[in-house]
Amino acid sequence: MSNAMSEHIKPASRPSLKKRRFAPDTKTTILIALAIYAVISWMILQSSGVEAIRFRIDITPFLTSGLALKIHVVSAISTFLIGALLLSGLPKGTRTHKQLGWTWVITMTSTAVSSFFLVGLNGVHFSWIHGLSAWTIIILPFALVAARRHNVTAHANHMRGMFLGGMVIAGLFSFLPGRLMWHMFFTV
Repeated sequence: MSNAMSEHIKPASRPSLKKRRFAPDTKTTILIALAIYAVISWMILQSSGVEAIRFRIDITPFLTSGLALKIHVVSAISTFLIGALLLSGLPKGTRTHKQLGWTWVITMTSTAVSSFFLVGLNGVHFSWIHGLSAWTIIILPFALVAARRHNVTAHANHMRGMFLGGMVIAGLFSFLPGRLMWHMFFTV
C-alpha cells in the first residue's frame, strides 16, 4: 500500500512544452568559422599579390616577441589542447576531468588576461577580439558555479561557448596572414 501511495504522490512527467531555438552544434560552428577564416585569408592574400604559400615552422618571431605575447601564446596553445581533449569524449565528472578542467580554467584565465597587454589590430587600441577576452572573464565564474551546483547543462554550455569563441574563433584570427602565428607557420 505504501508503494501505491508513493506512486500517487510522484508528479507525472510531462513532455517539455518549451520550443527549442536553433543553436548550431560544435562541429557546425567550427566548420563555419573555418570557412570564414579561409575567405578572409584568401582576400588578404589576394590583395597583397601573393602567388604561393609554403608551410614551414619558424619560431623566431615568437622568440623575439615580448613576455606578454609569449605568455599568451603558450597559455592559448595549452588551453586549446586541454579543451580539445575535454570535448573529445573524455568521461565527464571523473577525477581526470576535474583536474584537466581546473588546469583549463587557469590557462584560459591566463590567455584572456594576457590578451589585454596585446594590441595591434587597431593600432594602440583594443580590438573586438578583446571583447571575447572580457566575456571569458565574466562567464568563467558562472561556468564554475554551475559545475559546483551540478547544473551540468549550464556548465557544459558555458565551457563549450568559451572554447569555441575564445579558442577556435579568436585562435583562427591569430592565424590571419600578416599576424605572428601566420609568420611562424607559413611563408610566401
